[in-house]
Amino acid sequence: MGVGPLIMYGLSAVSTVVIDDLQISTAQFGWLATACFIAATASSVGLGRISDRTDGRTLLLVIFGGAAAALAVAGLSTGYMWLLVAVSLSGAAQAMSNPATNRLVSLHVDPAKRPGWIGVKQSGVQGSQFIAGLAFPAMALLIGWRGTAGIAAAAVLFLLTCSWWIVPAEARLPEGPGARSAGTRVRPAATANSRKDKGTPTTRNLPIYALYAFLSGAALQATNVYLPLFSQRELGFSLLLGGMTAAVAGGVGIASRIAWGRIIAKHGDSFTLLLALGLGSALGSVLLLAAGVLHWSALLWSGVVLHGAMALAINVVLMVAVLRDSSAQNVGASSGVVALGMYLGFALGPLVMGLVLESKHGFFAGWAGAATAYLVCVLLAMASQKRRRTR
Repeated sequence: MGVGPLIMYGLSAVSTVVIDDLQISTAQFGWLATACFIAATASSVGLGRISDRTDGRTLLLVIFGGAAAALAVAGLSTGYMWLLVAVSLSGAAQAMSNPATNRLVSLHVDPAKRPGWIGVKQSGVQGSQFIAGLAFPAMALLIGWRGTAGIAAAAVLFLLTCSWWIVPAEARLPEGPGARSAGTRVRPAATANSRKDKGTPTTRNLPIYALYAFLSGAALQATNVYLPLFSQRELGFSLLLGGMTAAVAGGVGIASRIAWGRIIAKHGDSFTLLLALGLGSALGSVLLLAAGVLHWSALLWSGVVLHGAMALAINVVLMVAVLRDSSAQNVGASSGVVALGMYLGFALGPLVMGLVLESKHGFFAGWAGAATAYLVCVLLAMASQKRRRTR
């Protein structure tokens, strides 16, 4: 889960160096994330369906190989256009990550333990953010950001070798609706009669999950991409300290994703959890806004911690909800639909944030927009709760 987004987290951690070296604007830097997630959006549903019919080791080869190729191209890049190519390659690798790992969990983990394992595997994304925030700025000062990308590519290939031997070639659990147990709750809409075609998402709540993923994804990725730059420009942080903002968010995100995975394992109502996560994420954006206005680093760190604890855990709750509503035959396709909404948000958020930063309102308007997106997610969760209770 962590190798796909590693390049974007790394570039974000050294954003000031990349912007100065390539002589690009903040809006152009935002286009890097947009290109990455446009590629992910374009391939998410198709790769999700492919993941339902492909063995685990081949899926890992696509994910790790794509991530390594992206980092290698970045390390050898001679200009901005090559960097766009690199992040686009990583987008395809990321698009495969959620459907593939969800399928691996469904094939190798007992149903009662799956929610907890979803939290564990989703924490890999924030593990990537943590490592990038710590390592990329320090290494960039020594060997430059291109050399750092090259070393990261070699590390990803090493991880591919390890994963190839760890992941079994065949499923440990039987496939099909009969493989379900009480540990995986099935909603009334997702009955066996409705599953006439393999790979076809059937959950009634799937559009709601996808819309929530889109809105929260836009705010989340805008924050991830521009958080180090915000700390350096608005609060005067150094390159290393700016990278620490990403590392702290990622470190908190690791713990929060595991914790929220355990919480939803014991909680059948995902919309209640999504409501709480939306409120906490909005508060985190408000704290970042206040930090920019008052120039208080304590507010910044509080916002970073809340971002890691709440916003970065949203995907866990969404993916567990999808896993509960899907069978082994369509879990990849269902995950791909939610990932489609998420990646559309990921693509739009940094682009809009970059354009906003070019205006006179700057980060104030950017953080206000992120808070608004999260509050709309809160309203969506409330409306969904009310609709379900009425039904």
